[in-house]
Amino acid sequence: MSRTLVIKLTAGAEEPERANQAFTVAATAVAAGATVSLWLTGEAVWFAVPGRAEAFELPHAAPLADLVAAVLEGGQLTVCTQCAKRRDLEEADLLPGTRIAGAPAFTEEILTENTQAIVY
Repeated sequence: MSRTLVIKLTAGAEEPERANQAFTVAATAVAAGATVSLWLTGEAVWFAVPGRAEAFELPHAAPLADLVAAVLEGGQLTVCTQCAKRRDLEEADLLPGTRIAGAPAFTEEILTENTQAIVY
């Protein structure tokens, strides 16, 4: 039985430990073989813009750029539709493989059988 982990990150660089924790859990779950979907909302959407993860620093934490790459390689990275619009971001502005989707897609994911949802 395959397990899916859906993570929603609501914090950006203004809350570095919370932001890093969500990416760490997502990348670890990918490495463990889980199906992972990481949703970025609010200020967290900036982490999906090229160069932003590289500029993020948190002592004693894995480089955020590496964690983002792991999620993109083995999972799904999604930016909230409304959050992207409020920041004038389109898919062309985001890292390759990142999608923009809204509440209907999020709701469908979290209500799927064998899915665990976590919010940071």
